[in-house]
Amino acid sequence: MPVLPLGMASVVAATQKAGHTVLSLNLLESSDIPLSFENAFREIKPHAIGISVRNIDDQSMENPRFLLDSVRDLVEDCRKMSDAPVILGGAGYSIFPQSALEYTNADYGLQGEGEEMFPLLLEFLNAGRKPFCIPGVYSRKMKRNNPPRYSTDLDLFPLPEPHVHLDIPATIDKEQLWLPYQTRRGCPMKCSYCSTPVIEGSTLRFHDSRAIIENISLYVDKGIAQFFFVDNIFNIPESYAEQLCSALIEADFTIKWRCILYPRKINPEMAWKMKAAGCTAVSMGFESGAPPVLAHMNKQFTPTDVSETCRILNDFGIEQQGFLLLGGPGETRKSVEDSLAFADTLPLDTLKITVGIRIYPETPLARTALAEGVISGGDDLLKPRFYLRPELAGWLPAHAATWAEERPHKILQNLHGRKIS
Repeated sequence: MPVLPLGMASVVAATQKAGHTVLSLNLLESSDIPLSFENAFREIKPHAIGISVRNIDDQSMENPRFLLDSVRDLVEDCRKMSDAPVILGGAGYSIFPQSALEYTNADYGLQGEGEEMFPLLLEFLNAGRKPFCIPGVYSRKMKRNNPPRYSTDLDLFPLPEPHVHLDIPATIDKEQLWLPYQTRRGCPMKCSYCSTPVIEGSTLRFHDSRAIIENISLYVDKGIAQFFFVDNIFNIPESYAEQLCSALIEADFTIKWRCILYPRKINPEMAWKMKAAGCTAVSMGFESGAPPVLAHMNKQFTPTDVSETCRILNDFGIEQQGFLLLGGPGETRKSVEDSLAFADTLPLDTLKITVGIRIYPETPLARTALAEGVISGGDDLLKPRFYLRPELAGWLPAHAATWAEERPHKILQNLHGRKIS
């Protein structure tokens, strides 16, 4: 699935709305990054340069790829071409605001929602004012910051428009494109390992469904027919999900979409609405089939909830991709076997297996890892560190790979990076 820079496009839209001239570069699709930079600096002399950092690493325990070296190189290239301040933001950056800033040698960083804070930072810099009162601002020169602020009204932020903010490269096959789309932010579920509360906050906030429909219609008019709702949990709260599905049905778009579901609170009426609105596939991180492990992860569902959700979705012909996350606190050989056996009972189209859990700062998993001596108190966790029960380390990776190889029709891949089918 081609990745489009939705976060950067959202900040571009807000920065232009604030009256600034913006030139954006999608370096994910650039075949010659130095040339792209050279052409950009020939076109515009920037007063500030923003870099959106989506991922820090690839979360693969066996052969982890650390991705900030390329960002550090970009910062160095910016320094060669301009004396404008370099500002980092994005989901990946927000998890490690100070350590990522130090590692890349950028000037400033913004943790949280850039649509509000990036234009405000530009205003301070243009006026020659020190920006340290701005929520979520970090600087290498002055190591103090205010906590990030999350807007209570997402409709204050403009939605990106096609070929204006979210410039879709001509090299992308539209049949392969599932355009990323976000209707809400925040997650109240507090899973033990998850970084989302740091990135988006723990309070759910929404775009008005009428604004969503109006914006999606712009993409439909440009020939975009496939959307991926990247909200962390599409079906919570149920009332908003139902309202959005009803609005999509009424709009009568000829589109297909997929989303991420929390595997509970799905009933036949909700599944029918999703299907009627264009939903063709969902992703579900049910993570384990063992109740004790789910409790350690602070999951608010049971294996029975997962089974019932899968059955209902299957009845309506909605494809399902499941995720197993093995090796965390409370895991045993028996719980692993229970989870694999449980996955075999589900009508999944594909399954991804992850062995070992990436440890993120300010999570219950990080506190557990510290208490158990897996990490030290001085580890900022910027370089990828993983939790895997020591007694399972020699057995679990090989066992999971063998299990997967016996089911090539179902297993998409495991997250060690080795293709299974």
